[in-house]
Amino acid sequence: MRASFRIGRIAGVPVGVNWSVLVIFGLIAWGLAGSQFPRSYPDRPTWAYVLAGLSAAVVFFLGLLAHEVSHAVVAKRNGLEVSGITLWLFGGVAELRGEARDPGAELRIAGVGPLVSLIIGVFFGGVAALLALAGVHGLLLGALAWLAGINILLAVFNVLPAAPLDGGRLLRAAVWKATGDRTRASVVAARAGWVLGALLIALGLWQFLRGAGVGGLWLALIGWFLIGAAGMEERQARMGSALRGVRVADVMTPQPQTASGDMTVADFVDHYLFAYRHSALPLTDEGRPVGLVTLDRVRGIPADRRSATTLAEVACRADQLVLADPDEQLTDLLPRLSECADGRALVVAGGRLVGIVSPSDISRAVQRGSLRDQSTRAGG
Repeated sequence: MRASFRIGRIAGVPVGVNWSVLVIFGLIAWGLAGSQFPRSYPDRPTWAYVLAGLSAAVVFFLGLLAHEVSHAVVAKRNGLEVSGITLWLFGGVAELRGEARDPGAELRIAGVGPLVSLIIGVFFGGVAALLALAGVHGLLLGALAWLAGINILLAVFNVLPAAPLDGGRLLRAAVWKATGDRTRASVVAARAGWVLGALLIALGLWQFLRGAGVGGLWLALIGWFLIGAAGMEERQARMGSALRGVRVADVMTPQPQTASGDMTVADFVDHYLFAYRHSALPLTDEGRPVGLVTLDRVRGIPADRRSATTLAEVACRADQLVLADPDEQLTDLLPRLSECADGRALVVAGGRLVGIVSPSDISRAVQRGSLRDQSTRAGG
């Protein structure tokens, strides 16, 4: 999930927010200020409901951030790199590079998030209980009680044994420990996620038909997301198995043809397009990669503008490029390929471009790896 804007760094990890957060933030604040708080605490001024709803929503998202930061901190302590944290529609995600080295590390990384959410929920619940005992009532108590309940619910939901939830990671750690097979464990967790998603869709539609309205549809939407994410995790697990031990240098196209960003699109189309065999063209400056142009980007420039448009203007910018080392494991590169919409990585050694990895390169590597795995199983 791509961040729409960055808000800073926490524990050395970049933190970003996707625009979709505004949707759930608005729904939470509106639901609390417009319905739940007025119903539970009538006869308060409107501004008080709005303030309480907005405050509760902000604190809730701070709790989500704490949940993801805990994943990131424990992952770094267990030898994994963390490229960033992004808050979005369905909560948050800590973007880890690589995989846990053993089931124990997987357990620690996955389990800390729900534990933090549970601690936050118990904390707010304890504060609410103390205020109630002291005779304090009203919107403050209501907001604290809601924060306690929602964080505990978040912790419980996240430990359900189904990928991509944290509970799916815990299930994967358990199956991995029991079988010694990381890929099999990942497939089991992913299929559990598919089952949970299907159940949530069925429950959501049933609630909608019984008059639950938006709540039922929201539950079905979560189920749909789980099914999609679980299917992706299973595909990634099988791909990771096929590519295990393969280096970037083993699959890259070495010494690709390059161009200068100062070249016009018209010049590229007229003199280079049909002579160039690939659909992506790296842009370099004294051997250093500074951009990446694809045929789709060139095709999007109207013919009458091509002579006045340079390749640098239509390229994937330098700060969007996915760079890889020739000796890097291909499985570590795959999660980063989504960082640039063009889905390619430029391979750099000593600061200079030495190769490019495209989706077709990866596809061929997966096919070869699958054949290798089949031969290994047959021989075993």
